[in-house]
Amino acid sequence: MERRDFLRKSLFGIAGLAAAPALAPAFELAGSPAAVKAAASDKIRMGFIGLGQQAMYLLSSFIKMDDVQVIAGCDVYDIKRDRFVKRVTDYYKGQGVKKVTAPAMYENYEDLLARKDIDAVVIATPDHWHAGIAIAACKAGKDIYLEKPMTLTVYEGQQLVKAVRKYNRILQVGSQQRSSEEFIHAANVAREGDLGRIQKMDVYVGRWDGQPFPVPHHFPAQTPPAGLNWDKWLGPMTDKATYFPDIDPLLKEDGSDTCWGAWRWYKPTGGGYMTDWGAHMFDIAQWAVGKDLSGPTEIIPPGYSFYKNLTYKYDNGIVVEETSFDDSGQGLKIYGEKGWIAVHRGKLYASEPKFEMKVGDNDVPFEARAGHHRVFIESIKSRIDPNVPVEVGHSSCTMCNIGIIAGELGRPLTWNPIVQKFMDDPEANALLHYPYRPGYEHLLDV
Repeated sequence: MERRDFLRKSLFGIAGLAAAPALAPAFELAGSPAAVKAAASDKIRMGFIGLGQQAMYLLSSFIKMDDVQVIAGCDVYDIKRDRFVKRVTDYYKGQGVKKVTAPAMYENYEDLLARKDIDAVVIATPDHWHAGIAIAACKAGKDIYLEKPMTLTVYEGQQLVKAVRKYNRILQVGSQQRSSEEFIHAANVAREGDLGRIQKMDVYVGRWDGQPFPVPHHFPAQTPPAGLNWDKWLGPMTDKATYFPDIDPLLKEDGSDTCWGAWRWYKPTGGGYMTDWGAHMFDIAQWAVGKDLSGPTEIIPPGYSFYKNLTYKYDNGIVVEETSFDDSGQGLKIYGEKGWIAVHRGKLYASEPKFEMKVGDNDVPFEARAGHHRVFIESIKSRIDPNVPVEVGHSSCTMCNIGIIAGELGRPLTWNPIVQKFMDDPEANALLHYPYRPGYEHLLDV
């Protein structure tokens, strides 16, 4: 990618200027009919699928946009459907809307997608439902804001890439750090050569039970609450995952979540910190060194030989180690011949002041900041890809997943990012996907 295109994409993300011709990145969708271009005065009518804690952050951002109207929601848990109705109707009433129509609510996402009056959907379900619902949305002609990690398996990502391009849809991955000033600056410093040749990156994703990988689901079976359709929650996932209270948490009296859904920490329902935060931090690492549509070629698990931590190696010699490098939590540190730069959410520092920038104060929760969401809306109107299109989401998610596979097998793996397979390793390639439950195999048909 040429430097000018990178800078355009950076501005596109942080300032929400996607509609400005001088700043538009070169990702116009071939074959998109002119009829789908929305006039500036039109409302983008949106439906939300998956109504948990992350969806509430996204709702608080999208609903405030003058050119967006939230008209429907879907979840398999009745208390979350009820909360969504209240949040949407209370907001519109508070804005002085004289005749407020409550959003239509569904338990089955197919029913929401069948509506002809919905232009775009936000998908914020647990990860194992991302691919199937997003592919169905492509077929239904909807544009998609899809939470990270984009998919749960590498094969799911491959199929979703095909679907987005086959049906000419706009898909924005919820990797909102791409639209945050501190991460844009750090990536620019690396890409523009200020640090010299990049040698190494430290990426810290966090720990659960002392490790970044998902831990085995070990909870005894409990009875799901009456309002939760547990079989639909599982969907294509193996039924070996039993219900426990924190996997899809109840709500407090004020309507807020008691905790983040714990499905993300356990296999088979999630990818641990590797996909939860790795989808953010590995994403920025690959962006900063021009590996967005590629990936590492060697993965070494922690504890193997003299390697203390999970380590990736690229064909250009860059090494990425998953390790903590300060006391500020999840983040990224980039080392070059001429210095280094470190970045976290809301914090940036470097080996020399000339590499630094002042990060502005912002009291809006990171997940609810509108810049990244605004890029999606402008992309719908322009029919030009956003700053995290489907191929980029797939590449970043793949890096997380192949790291998990190396950790599970406990040995080094050789990865070919072009054909997206492990080299001469049937055992590892067998873990690029898992068998869906009977009746759900069609979800990935493109």
